[in-house]
Amino acid sequence: MKKIVDYRKLLGVTEAAELQELKTVYRGLMKTWHPDKFQDESRIEAEEKSKTIIEAYHFLVSIAPETREQTLADYNTTTANCGIADFEYKQQTLTINFTDGTTYEYFDVPKAAYVKFINSDSPGRFARRHIFNAYVYRSTSRLVATA
Repeated sequence: MKKIVDYRKLLGVTEAAELQELKTVYRGLMKTWHPDKFQDESRIEAEEKSKTIIEAYHFLVSIAPETREQTLADYNTTTANCGIADFEYKQQTLTINFTDGTTYEYFDVPKAAYVKFINSDSPGRFARRHIFNAYVYRSTSRLVATA
C-alpha cells in the first residue's frame, strides 16, 4: 500500500524494522523537527512535518510484526469466534467490524478479492480462508481505546 511505503520512506526504515529501531528513528526525527526549535513560518512547516512523523510512527508500530505477535491470541479468537458485523472497502483497505466490538483494517486487499468476499455465500468463511491471514492488518478499535 502506498501509505505504508510512504511512511517507511519518511522514517527511512525497511519492512524488517523492529520496534526499537522505529522508536530510535522516530525520536531522532522529532528532535530535528520539533516545532519549538523553529521561528515564524518555519515553525508551521515543522508542526506539519512533526504531525506526519508522529502519524507514520504510530501507524508503523501498529502493523509491526512484534505488535501483531503480541496481540495474535486476541486476533485469532476474534477472527475464529466472532461474526462480521459490518465492513467497508476503500482504496484497497478493507475495514471489518466484528460482533465483539473490535475493528481491523486489512491493507492491499485487491478489488477482486473484495468482490469475491461480498459475493460469497459466507463472507465470514471466505475471510477466514482468504483475508484474515493473507494481508497486513492492524486493530483500529484498540487505537481508539488507547487514544
